[in-house]
Amino acid sequence: MSSRLGFGIFLAPFHRAGENPTLALERDLELVAHLDRLGYDEAWIGEHHSAGTEIIASPEIFIAFAAGRTRHIKLGTGVISVGYHNPLWVANRLVQLDHMTRGRIMFGAGPGSLPTDAAMIGIDQSETRDLLEQGFDIIMQLLTTEEPVNFKNQRWDLRDARLHLRPYSNPLFDCAVAAVASPSGPRLAGKHGVGLLSLGATQAAGFDALAMHWDVMEQRAAQFGKVADRSQWRLVGMVHCAETREQARRDVAYGIAHWFKYFQSVAALPHMNPTGNELEEMIDFVEASGLGIIGTPDDCKAQIERLMAQSNGGFGTYLMLAHEWANTESTRRSYELIAKYVMPQFQGQAHPTLNAVAHARTLRDRLKSEQQAALDAMSAKHAREMEALKGKG
Repeated sequence: MSSRLGFGIFLAPFHRAGENPTLALERDLELVAHLDRLGYDEAWIGEHHSAGTEIIASPEIFIAFAAGRTRHIKLGTGVISVGYHNPLWVANRLVQLDHMTRGRIMFGAGPGSLPTDAAMIGIDQSETRDLLEQGFDIIMQLLTTEEPVNFKNQRWDLRDARLHLRPYSNPLFDCAVAAVASPSGPRLAGKHGVGLLSLGATQAAGFDALAMHWDVMEQRAAQFGKVADRSQWRLVGMVHCAETREQARRDVAYGIAHWFKYFQSVAALPHMNPTGNELEEMIDFVEASGLGIIGTPDDCKAQIERLMAQSNGGFGTYLMLAHEWANTESTRRSYELIAKYVMPQFQGQAHPTLNAVAHARTLRDRLKSEQQAALDAMSAKHAREMEALKGKG
């Protein structure tokens, strides 16, 4: 595993219901462009169709638009709800994006997080994980082989299905499966030797499951002749940074209550149930539960180190769950502080300059004396030469 830790975001997104959606989507695009300029590695874009807050319905459309505003950052589907779509069309759209982005696409798959989405198309919650496994198997076969697919279940009927384009990436773009606390995600990721998106890494259940997730990955990978690669393991957590903890707490007064109310009374997600009604209670819950960091870059570093230890061997990328706890300016400043002070600590860029400072400090007194002596000698030499010239005159 590489010692360089990747950084990115997981953009659901979370926007206040009732506000202008056109402007909200524009802010999302501008955020991704901002991260690209700051040197972030990845942005994963969600798929949701209900509940009024996570308003991106097609990560593929968003990615195609964002690709034109960025140069380097990789763009992933975070995630495509596989059971909602014909897997043949999913694979075709991914390959098209792979060509259009010149290899900057990433494929993240999941069962679908909002029960209200599945209910509108007649999918029971008991079906979503089976559909994910069946659909992901088909998509990976289409992406990695030229063998036609024949498959039929209650939702799909594929007959000699195949892709008419091969991926631009060689051999394939990054693929990953989402996981929270159960072993279903790591089981599927291990089976195919792809990456894992641990979405609830900083929640109590997800944090406790981290080591288990990797054990399951390795077991399943060995069973199917694949390799479980820690560099393809991405952990998702929550962060808002400012120059001081006090400033960070003031910043999140802008919008943290909306985020809490959404999960407390709208989104029916059993693994996301934050408690607290007053601002201070909400902030205290985030910090006491380990859900996230509202503080300084040093606090963010400590959170990542805690996750490194809990993962029992490390992971490849730290993704921040994007939110609008703070206003736009403070949110962008948070990402800038992380790029400036946190990323170098985990990407090998901080230590060389710090070591250079330390080394120069040990030499300073001696070299300063030698430099002064050299200056004094040159001044004396010049004075002697001037005296000699006067004598000749």
